[in-house]
Amino acid sequence: ALASMPTLLLVAYWMGGEIWLTAIAIGCPVILILLRLLSPGAEAAQTIKDSTTGAMLRPGFDVVRDTVFEQTSVGDLKSACFSVEIDDAAELAKRHGHAAMDHILRVTADRMIGALRPSDTVARTGDYRFAVCLEPVRQLDLELGIQISGRLQTVIEEPVFVDGLTIYITCSVGFCLRSRTPGPQANDWLNAADMALREARQNGPSSIRAYSRDMQTRHDVASTLRDDVIKAIERGEIQAWFQPQLSTDTGRVSGFEALARWHHPSRGFVPPDHFLPALADQRRLPLLTAAILRQSCQALSQWDHAGHVVPQVSLNLSEQDLSDPKLCDTILWELDKFDLGADRLCIEVLETVVTHAPSDMVQQNLANLHRLGCTIDLDDYGTGHASIASIKRFPIKRIKIDRSFVMKADQDADQQRLVGALLTMAERLDLETLAEGVETVGEHALLAQLGCDYVQGFGIAKPMPFEETGPWLTSHSSKIARAPRIGRHTG
Repeated sequence: ALASMPTLLLVAYWMGGEIWLTAIAIGCPVILILLRLLSPGAEAAQTIKDSTTGAMLRPGFDVVRDTVFEQTSVGDLKSACFSVEIDDAAELAKRHGHAAMDHILRVTADRMIGALRPSDTVARTGDYRFAVCLEPVRQLDLELGIQISGRLQTVIEEPVFVDGLTIYITCSVGFCLRSRTPGPQANDWLNAADMALREARQNGPSSIRAYSRDMQTRHDVASTLRDDVIKAIERGEIQAWFQPQLSTDTGRVSGFEALARWHHPSRGFVPPDHFLPALADQRRLPLLTAAILRQSCQALSQWDHAGHVVPQVSLNLSEQDLSDPKLCDTILWELDKFDLGADRLCIEVLETVVTHAPSDMVQQNLANLHRLGCTIDLDDYGTGHASIASIKRFPIKRIKIDRSFVMKADQDADQQRLVGALLTMAERLDLETLAEGVETVGEHALLAQLGCDYVQGFGIAKPMPFEETGPWLTSHSSKIARAPRIGRHTG
């Protein structure tokens, strides 16, 4: 409007003389002032800054994003929205304090602004989350988006110095190109970047993900599963399946691991890595654990009555389960109901639970379960970097060697040496060992010779519903009666 003012004044003077000239000269500024007074929100929102970082806040960012969205809706101009979040920020705040985190956030915002062009917009959109909207440009593709994400990660992940202490942080980045926006609204654009960020965080620290249509499909399925999975447990659709574990010394069954399997009425079998995160997000994993515990105790009772020798069942407990003050009472109730001793139940705990400084409640529950007589396995050993000191702090009886170490150990000398080192360490710590993911006779034989106590995997048997365990146990008993014994390496 201001740029066109001289033209308006010339036209007014030519058509109406001095009267029109005066009216336009006075009227236009008055109109502009009134419009500014009546609609101050957009510009005012952009001037409000976050008190901690000095970055723009979400309302101002939304104004910029909407403007860029409209500018790139036609023509050749391109842009992208980025969503950036500091990894494990809550844990960092707990360890270093909120004052240190405020400093980290200020440094992060400054580094992001410095890594981008002055015309690009950076805003704080969450406790530990930032958003970026790029000024429209002629050239911007997926590869360049990944490069910008990597540049942001590089500057953010440089060490931060707080009161003489060096703090190392990582961040995850999700982004969406304007051309890939899944909906017609500007808000769909940033939502897509947030969705990409969620997938990046699920992949581990310091990850980058670009939005794709597949993400929306997975998100829609996950949302549906979140609604269905609780009802599925209540309806009994999720059942315990059992995978046998064998002694390498005798070949006999030492126990079964109970694994949750869901047969959806319309979707068919839903993989555990789909429905377990849905339960974890709702903090409802204990509901599933209670159902699997009940079915496991019932299975033990029925095996006993059928004359099958199954010493114990292994039950996986999450950190959510172990944080429940009523956990031991729940387990005792189910054991008493089926007249079973606590030694019939083995508790499997992920190595990451031990590694990540568990709460007092987790430690207390593990100690109480040990006192009850339950045995405790450390699951996925070798993947979570648990130290020997952290292992010895807990009443662990057996470590489960992750399948990534077992795979092709009979063919790969390096794998064989690695497994041998793990077994030697366990022996020195007076811990029993169980190897997961055993798929071949060669792997089974090698593990027995190296001194691994127990094995489990598809090479022995796949997980099976309870109805199939009886015939399998009968068949296995007849096989080991006539099979040669696999001896241990004694040289």
